[in-house]
Amino acid sequence: MEPRSFRPMERVVVIGTSCSGKTTFASQLADKLAIAHTELDVLHWLPDWQMRPLEEFRSLVAEVTVQDRWVIDGNYGKVRDIIWPRATHLVWLNYPFRTIFSRALRRTLRRVVTREELFAGNRESLSRALFNTESIVWWVLRTYKRRRREYPQLFQMPQNKHLEIIELKNQIEADRFVTGIQPGHGPLSH
Repeated sequence: MEPRSFRPMERVVVIGTSCSGKTTFASQLADKLAIAHTELDVLHWLPDWQMRPLEEFRSLVAEVTVQDRWVIDGNYGKVRDIIWPRATHLVWLNYPFRTIFSRALRRTLRRVVTREELFAGNRESLSRALFNTESIVWWVLRTYKRRRREYPQLFQMPQNKHLEIIELKNQIEADRFVTGIQPGHGPLSH
């Protein structure tokens, strides 16, 4: 899905199933556009993998989206009604399952071994990563197909017609897209 017309990329939401590389892509895009990047996971999670209370989470997201320029990454349906209406562009990292699942496994194992700190001091553990039904590996298995069905339907809804939707189907397309960004403005060409 190519953008319908060229507008400066001022407010961009990056979506895609877990482990698609949303945060890395959004960070690179924000750097190229010289605007702030917000990772929704950082706003959502508290220590000990506790979810931030919904109203507090929504309030934090609203504070970000009132800004004139931003890049936000994440799939949280509970704040979509705050983010998408303000966004000018939506980038969908729609990668094949084999890419997503292999990334989920590699990333999870790396985080377990290195004890990498995630949001609010949380860390992955082997038992949480592989044997907990809420682990990222199981989450990918449960949500991959659903998101691929759900997103195109959401894009067609009247309230989302203002969004310039950019679908990137693999890492090569994503890298080319970021490389083609004119610093501070947006894509050089479509």
